[in-house]
Amino acid sequence: MPATTHKRRKSSRMHGHGRGSHGWGERKKHKKSGHRGGKGMSGSGKRADQKKTLVIKLYGNAYFGKQGITSRGTERDTRKRINLKSIEKNLETYGKKEGDKWIINLENYKILGDGTVKNKLLIQAKEASKSAIEKVEGAGGQIVLSEEKEE
Repeated sequence: MPATTHKRRKSSRMHGHGRGSHGWGERKKHKKSGHRGGKGMSGSGKRADQKKTLVIKLYGNAYFGKQGITSRGTERDTRKRINLKSIEKNLETYGKKEGDKWIINLENYKILGDGTVKNKLLIQAKEASKSAIEKVEGAGGQIVLSEEKEE
């Protein structure tokens, strides 16, 4: 008996049998990813429940709901700020040691007073909060502020 050279597809053999499930139960079960949209964010419309985990993983919960607007005229505060605790934590990154003092150059930063100061710090900064100045001076250090010339 010769081997079968051509076998008709199930879809062509089963015309008129049920609603097109061809023995796979519910019709959508044996589709590829057709009912799920495509790659990425396609298919994330009205019936996008299957994309929820993907969306939350990629974008976090900020994807859903309203995020609000800010008018273009609103000036944002773009000053750089740094806390004393992060300076203390990363002393080697921010400065170098000379004798018993750490010399730190943060000319474009405002120094904020969160954290404790254990080392003598000599910090060059643009601005500093009162609490930061008190804490640094309390540990025997100093914050030197760069004076901006106002015209």
